[in-house]
Amino acid sequence: MRPSLRSLTHGPYAWRNPSPATGPSGLLAGKHIAIKENISYSQAPTSCSSQLLQGYIPPYNATCVDDLINAGAHIMGTTKMDEFGMGSQTTNIPPSYSPVHNPCAPSPDEPPRSAGGSSGGSATAVAEGSCWAALGTDTGGSVRLPASYCGVVGLKPSYGLVSRRGVVAYGDSLDCVGVLAKDIDIVTKVFNIISHPDDRDMTCAPSSVRSTSLPLDLSSTSLKYLRIGIPAQTLLPHPYTSIPPSLLTHLQSLGASLRPVSLPSVRKALPAYYVLASAEASSNLGRYGGGWYGSEGEKEEGRIEGESGQERRVRVRSDGFGKEVKKRILAGTHALSADEFNNTYLKALYLRRLLRQEYQRTFRIAHPLAAPYTPNSDGVDLILHPTAIRTAPLLNQDAKTGESVYLQDLITVPPSLAGLPAMSVPAGKAEDGWPVGMSVTGQWGMEGLVFGLGRAIERWSRDL
Repeated sequence: MRPSLRSLTHGPYAWRNPSPATGPSGLLAGKHIAIKENISYSQAPTSCSSQLLQGYIPPYNATCVDDLINAGAHIMGTTKMDEFGMGSQTTNIPPSYSPVHNPCAPSPDEPPRSAGGSSGGSATAVAEGSCWAALGTDTGGSVRLPASYCGVVGLKPSYGLVSRRGVVAYGDSLDCVGVLAKDIDIVTKVFNIISHPDDRDMTCAPSSVRSTSLPLDLSSTSLKYLRIGIPAQTLLPHPYTSIPPSLLTHLQSLGASLRPVSLPSVRKALPAYYVLASAEASSNLGRYGGGWYGSEGEKEEGRIEGESGQERRVRVRSDGFGKEVKKRILAGTHALSADEFNNTYLKALYLRRLLRQEYQRTFRIAHPLAAPYTPNSDGVDLILHPTAIRTAPLLNQDAKTGESVYLQDLITVPPSLAGLPAMSVPAGKAEDGWPVGMSVTGQWGMEGLVFGLGRAIERWSRDL
């Protein structure tokens, strides 16, 4: 597959950071890593693929970017994304950006398909071989969905394990920095470098909490004593929402036991997610529009004589934000209004709490922050299910068919609401020749177990 670099927004900035390893270990020496355009990098614009932030260069690097540079990595460029992370196809982008196409077409005659979103640029950069690994952000599936569509590995870590300092916020209680690569060993290596406490991020877990999570790992050739939960709920009557029988047989042959698990609230997770994420976005994006950041309209030469501050703010936000972002800001503002707060926002919080409780009753290992610490001896260690409800759709297919684009997040949202680690692993091709991903979800802090089962799936997939 020939790299096209269509996924990158600012590739020429790749060589401005130190080329030799600047940290004590240099574990990533010489490795080329791309970062999503909402992760601050002081050598390139961090515009979040928004017209409103075009040209904005942050004065510092995000913590995770400094981690990579200190380990010797080359930051080769920033990748395209849906504006402010709002979208599932990487099509909510400025007119000046060329569209992101899925590079996994089984034949040259295939019409272009979606790379997923919102981290579609990062997934494409990895899939087409433009970089060794890429960072994305995952709020409700924005790393895992593109990973599934593009046939790469995509990890959303446990909420709070990776610092969000320097990451432009969409939904504070949901946003996670994730990793995409072609295999799990690379994802593991990058994750271990960027996962650490950070006093500059109040949501980043301290060492005392991290020490309570078990540093377990699994061999890809033995899953003895591992319990894998298979959700009993059928999310959609679709052929891609089932697990290949040969994969289940393979896992059992390695010693794993399969058990049905019930998570009734997953059916209500999607609307709850969009209420909460939109509400948080309406607050977070309130900082843009005539103050410190943004487009030409925020500079002195962009001022209109006689225009009041409020008029200027309305003009800048109306011109700068895209349609989808405006829609979600309005939805979030509505959910937080006096008339809807109790009926909409608080109900979404309640549903989130129910879902978290269902996950905690399902896992054998208790959440480190659970009080009291009560392990469930009958529980499972990991949960396995498909990542997406289908293979990559045609670009803008949903707009043409009337099918809601929001349904693409149906299966990825529940772990996000619960703050749990989840990873999409390539699981071969569907009948249409496009990649399919399987998702592994674990208890908070159990990335080691997630990686272990992921490696077993990876090995099975390579033998297909």
